[in-house]
Amino acid sequence: MTSWSPTLITRVMLGVAVLLSAFPLYWMLVIASRTNADAVAVPPPFLPGGNLGENILGVLRNEDAHFLLGLTNSVIVATVVTVSVVVISTLAGFSFASLSFRGRNVLLLAVLLTMAVPLQQMGVVPLYRLMVTLGWTGTLKAVILPFLLNGFGVFLMTQYTRQAVPHELVEAARVDGAATLRIWWNVVLPAVRPGMAVLGINTFMLLWNDFMWPLIVLTPDNPTVQIAITSLNARYSTNYTLIFAGTALSIIPLIAVFVAFGRQIVGGLMEGAVKA
Repeated sequence: MTSWSPTLITRVMLGVAVLLSAFPLYWMLVIASRTNADAVAVPPPFLPGGNLGENILGVLRNEDAHFLLGLTNSVIVATVVTVSVVVISTLAGFSFASLSFRGRNVLLLAVLLTMAVPLQQMGVVPLYRLMVTLGWTGTLKAVILPFLLNGFGVFLMTQYTRQAVPHELVEAARVDGAATLRIWWNVVLPAVRPGMAVLGINTFMLLWNDFMWPLIVLTPDNPTVQIAITSLNARYSTNYTLIFAGTALSIIPLIAVFVAFGRQIVGGLMEGAVKA
C-alpha cells in the first residue's frame, strides 16, 4: 500500500474547514460567558468572559424555561426513539436483504415511497387530532409514538446488510441449525454495528433538535430542551447570554453520544474504504 503525503494546499484547506466548523461552537461559548451588553456590543468580543457559571445557574434557575425537565424529557424521547428505530430497522433490513418471501420488493418499494413524502409536515393535522383523541397531548407519548420507525432507517440497514452480510454466511448458519432470530443476533448484528451506529447518531440528533412537533403537542411546563431554550427569552427583550448558555448545555448529550459511538462510524468508513 502506497502512502500519500498531503500537500500544503490540502493542509490549508483542511485547516480552514476545521476553523469554519469550530467557530460557531467557540462563539457560542464566548457569548455564554459574557453579559448581555457584551453580546450586543460593537465590535463584539472575541475572547471568553468570566460569567459562564453565573449564566448557567441563570438557565437552571429560570422558572419559565423548566430547563432541567426539558433536558430530561429530550434524553428520554431521543433515547427511546433511537433504540426503537435501530432495532426495528435492523430487523427489517435483515428481512429485506437476506430473507426470501412473497411481496418483499413491493413492501420495500412502499418503504421507499414514505421517504418521498414529508409526513411530519403533511400529516401534522391528522396526527395532532389522533393525539387529542387518545388523550396524549401534553405527554411524552405524543412525541415518542409517531417516530418509533422511519423509512430511512429501514432503507439504510437494508443496503448495509446486503453489503456487510454475504448470503452464503446466512445460509451456512441456517444449515448449522440456527433459527432466524439466532442468525440475526449472532451473525447479522456483529457485522452491521457500524451502520447501526450511523443510524443511531442520526436519529438521536434529529429527535434532539426537533422543535415543531414538541411545540405543537407539549405544554410549556413539560417541554423538550429545544422548547425550554426558547422560553429563556425575556418578555420584551432577548437574553442572548442565557440562550447561548442553554444551547451550550444542550449539546453536551450530543457530544457524549458521538464520543460513545464515533469509533464505530470511523471503523465502518475505514472498512468500506478497504473493501472498495
